[in-house]
Order: sequence, then structure tokens, then C-alpha cells
Amino acid sequence: MGQIRTNSSTAEDLLIDVDRSAPEPLHRQIAASIRGSIRAGRLRLGTSLPPTRTIAADLGVSRGVVVEAYQQLVAEGYLTSRAGGYTQVAVEPVPAPPGRRGGDRPAARIDFGYGRTDVSSFPRAAWLRSVRTVLTTTPNERFAYLDGRGVPELHAALTDYLNRVRGTSARPENVVICSGYGQGVSLLLQVLAARGARRLAVEDPSPDDDARLVAAAAGLDVIGVPVGPDGILVEELEHTDADAVVLTPSHQWPTGGVLSATARSRVIGWAQRRRAVVIEDDYDAEYRYDRSPVGAMQGLAPDTVVYCGTASKTLAPGLRLGWLLAPPHLVDEITAAKVLADRGSPVIDQLTFADFLTRGEFDRHLRRMRPVYRRRRDALLAALRTRLPELEPVGVAAGQHVVAWLPHDLDEAAVVAAAARHGLVVQGVSRYRLNLAGPGGLIFGYATLTERAITDGVEALADAVAEVRNPQRSTQSSPETAPDPTP
Repeated sequence: MGQIRTNSSTAEDLLIDVDRSAPEPLHRQIAASIRGSIRAGRLRLGTSLPPTRTIAADLGVSRGVVVEAYQQLVAEGYLTSRAGGYTQVAVEPVPAPPGRRGGDRPAARIDFGYGRTDVSSFPRAAWLRSVRTVLTTTPNERFAYLDGRGVPELHAALTDYLNRVRGTSARPENVVICSGYGQGVSLLLQVLAARGARRLAVEDPSPDDDARLVAAAAGLDVIGVPVGPDGILVEELEHTDADAVVLTPSHQWPTGGVLSATARSRVIGWAQRRRAVVIEDDYDAEYRYDRSPVGAMQGLAPDTVVYCGTASKTLAPGLRLGWLLAPPHLVDEITAAKVLADRGSPVIDQLTFADFLTRGEFDRHLRRMRPVYRRRRDALLAALRTRLPELEPVGVAAGQHVVAWLPHDLDEAAVVAAAARHGLVVQGVSRYRLNLAGPGGLIFGYATLTERAITDGVEALADAVAEVRNPQRSTQSSPETAPDPTP
């Protein structure tokens, strides 16, 4: 079995959660959590599990309950145990059946796709507790048609959380609940266009979906403003005649820069002079590893900044939960656009999230996931240092992805294509630029990959880079059999 690996020391590290109000016995809940972690690849073959006394103490249950769970998993073949020794994982995760893209081309072996979160770690038991609470305690009238802004319980829970954690200056009456960031920014840009806005400034590079697509559909001209190491170049923004600007000031996408206090003040001053709107996309500010928290811009100028938040990067994108903190003069028009779009977001989901926030489960989930993502980020950085030291990682202190700049002798498109031939999906930075000028770079999303997959992926990428530098070492795979590099 090789060297013993121990990557978990507590029940929290194992992502075990128990619900004492559930009809299912506790030992079965514990077994199901561990079984799920093995199937998802979080616990690999040979990993040593914590002693039963440790798990029992962490969960506040008797040792016999944990012993019964371990014994059940041993009987099923998931674990192996011997007297006086470790209890270890005895199986590899079952690989997902290979998918197909582009006809008969094989799916990628390792996908460094960005903008994802590890949905296998979704806190199902805690979420289910909140669902039960909602269904048993919510007054009947809450299930009727409501104000398009959403339910008051979620307005209050979000403002409490965001003011405490993100430094916003939010009031419940200024919150509009929407179906993720995509719908939120769409509603906002529709309102601004109806008010006479003609030009939208965006960071360059920036995502090519959501804001840019919606702006084009609404007839707005999109202006790219270059970014530097610390985010958008404010002096370039000040030379534009934009009516609104979309920013990711706490963690610029994709470079990871953090807009300084001076730069934030200048952006707000520019917006106030032009009567423009600052749209703050706070997409993954909760995940930080090597830096202090950076507050939201909205707290500096709540009448100028529209704050956009979402549960997609923290819980799961499938929840379709997002929110806007809008200046008072925009709330009614955004609400009217929301009602016209879909009559409002699902009430049960909103109430469940409100209860989840109020109970402190959201904070607990983030505390559990930060060290998981940090270990994956550390594995990526270590592998790059060892196998591709000529790449320059940036924006590593927070988030769920890393950008690595390529040396001048490497062509970005050639590296991306070679990586695809080696079974890797990795995106280049250039496709997200409005202007073509700029250094080549690669975007590594690591949130959904195991540490082993990350290391293997960088090994394969190093082979791909060597192939680009020395085409004679190229493999015999042809473009017709290579995986599609576009996710």
C-alpha cells in the first residue's frame, strides 16, 4: 500500500456532520459522510483516519457510535483495520465514466477550469436542518406572492453578515435577491441603459460572459480598461466617459490584484463627478489564505456602489442565489425588472439560506473549506516551483484560482494546445482581453481537484511545455484525437 498518508486529524477535517434531529442513526450518518469522502476522492487509498476517540470527542457522541460506523465501512470494504494499528482507506474512488466533447474526442484527464467550487463538500446535513426549520415554522403567508426584492428574513440575515464580514454599509430595504450574479448584473445594466447609460467600462482582462454579454445585448458600448498588479489602472479609467464600471476590487479576476485604498477613493471620486455607477463584483472574497480581510468598496460609498454577491463560489452555483446591495435611487427600478423577469426568486430557498446564515452554518462551512482550498493551492504552487519554475504565479493569496505568467519564449496558444494533447484543460489569459496586447499566461482553477490530480496535472503540463520548446519530442496524438481545451 506504500507510505501511510494522514491528511485528516479531526471530524471537521473529514467533513463529518451529524444531525441529531434526523431519524437516521448517528453511526449511519458518520459512515455516510466518510463513504462520500472516499467516493469523491477526498480520502485516498492508504489515508489513515483519526482514532475513534478523537472523532467521538469532536462530534460530541459516544465512542461506540464511531466504532460502529468504522466497523460498517470495514465490512463494506471501504476501510481496513487491524488491532493496535491505523484504520485506513482501502479503496480508490470509482472514476466517473469518460464524457465526450466534439464528436469522438476523449474528455480531458485533468481540468484546471476556473470559477468552480467543490460541490461535493456542500453541507447537506446543515442545509437540511434549515429546510426542516423553514417548512415547520414559516407562516403560511410567506408562500404567497411577495415583493420582488425577496423575503425580509434574508434581507436582514444578509445585511448582518455582510456588514460584519465584508464591511458593507447595507440596509435591509436596499437588498434585492436575484438568481445569481448573472441575473443581478443583467437587471442592473437593463435599468442603467433605460436611464440613458451608453458606455460600460470593464477591467481588461475580465470574464467574457455576464456583464460584457449583457451590456452588448442592451446596446451599451464596452470599454476595456487595463489592469496592473493591484487591479484596474485608475488613471486610465479617469480618461474614459463611461457611465458605469464593473470592478473586482478585492480580488481582480483573473490576476488577483487588490485595489488599494487610494485607488478605491479615486474610483469613487471619478464616479461621483460623472454621476456614474460602480458595480462591485465581490465574487470570492471569503477565501483568503495569506492576507488580512479586504473590505468591500460599497462601505465607502453606498450611494455610488452597487454590491453584487452570490453563493455560487461559496456553497454551490446550482442554488442560484445572489444579491444586490443597491443605492436607494435604484432599488425600485431593479425590483421592477426582477418582477418582470421571473416574479421573484424561490421563497423556500431564500428562507433556508436566511436560517443557514443566522445559525452560523455559513461561517462554519467557510472555516471548513478554507484549509481544504489552501492545501490545494499550496500543492499547485509547490508543483509549479518544482516542475515549471519559469512560470510566475500571481494572485495566490486568495480565491480559487491562480494565474501564472509565461516566459517570453513560450506562446500561450501553443502551450494551451499542447496541454490539450496531454489530456489537460487549462485556459489562457489572452482570450479574456478586450485588447490583444499583454503577456501570455495560464489560469489554474484548483478548487475541484485533489492534491494528487493537481500535481499530476502540472507534471503533464511540464511535458507539454517541453514539447512546445522542442517540437521533435511531440507525441503522435493528432488534433482529431486531442481533448477540446474549451470547457
